[in-house]
Amino acid sequence: MHGFIRKLITEHNKPVDYHLPLSDAQIHLNPLIGSKIRLSYTGNIECNHCGRATKKSFSQGYCYPCFKKLAQCDLCMMSPERCHYHLGTCREPDFGDRVCMQPHIVYLANSSGLKVGITRPNQVPTRWIDQGAVQALPLFEVSSRQMSGFVETMFKAHISDKTHWQKMLKSEGIHVDLMLAREQLLAEAKSGIDDLIEIHGEANIRLVELPDAVTIEYPVEQYPTKVKALNFEKTSVIEGVLQGIKGQYLILDIGVVNIRKFTSYEISFESLESTPNQSGFAF
Repeated sequence: MHGFIRKLITEHNKPVDYHLPLSDAQIHLNPLIGSKIRLSYTGNIECNHCGRATKKSFSQGYCYPCFKKLAQCDLCMMSPERCHYHLGTCREPDFGDRVCMQPHIVYLANSSGLKVGITRPNQVPTRWIDQGAVQALPLFEVSSRQMSGFVETMFKAHISDKTHWQKMLKSEGIHVDLMLAREQLLAEAKSGIDDLIEIHGEANIRLVELPDAVTIEYPVEQYPTKVKALNFEKTSVIEGVLQGIKGQYLILDIGVVNIRKFTSYEISFESLESTPNQSGFAF
């Protein structure tokens, strides 16, 4: 089977169910864990938005013209506190209305350690799975993406907002008391939270009083002791035993592949060993 890669589709089961989209088809990956697979890059890249051929992928799957014009490729998507919608300079006001000027969640997650992050409510728990978190819970519900950026930036003085992907991929992760960590973080950041509420109002920044904590299990048979990133630009054919999947990474016995990084790359996918129950291919 071959086609253009899209980010892994996930379903929050025990463990998480993963499908690899290749253009219009999907490959169910969980049944292939323990089997040898081959991913062969054809050298073709197709823009995730307009479909034109491009020699280089920008912002995980876009051609350069789309990268420059689309709101989802703007710097404020990585730094939401820099949102400029209110200034009337948003690249795509309709996108801003649909995505940015909507409620967001500021959350606490345990991936490579405790971190804060932001997402839209309809991306829970997908966002947490994509980051390889083993635990997560919401902290605040806020009125917009920019507001979530203000809250997240304030928390950076007290806790990381990054996932260290190598550490995340080396183990199942150590579970912690998230509710206790939440209370400690809220106490440490109280003055910063109070300042933001005073500036923006309680209606725009609301504490989630009794959050539901989520626990996530991943389909991994063996974690690597040393993490080696595999790159289609350096090795067009990647072949190895699929030992597990965590976040957006395929864990092979020869290294790991960040599928999201190679969005819009065209690959051929082969399962080199038959599985007892199913082929792993879903159309």
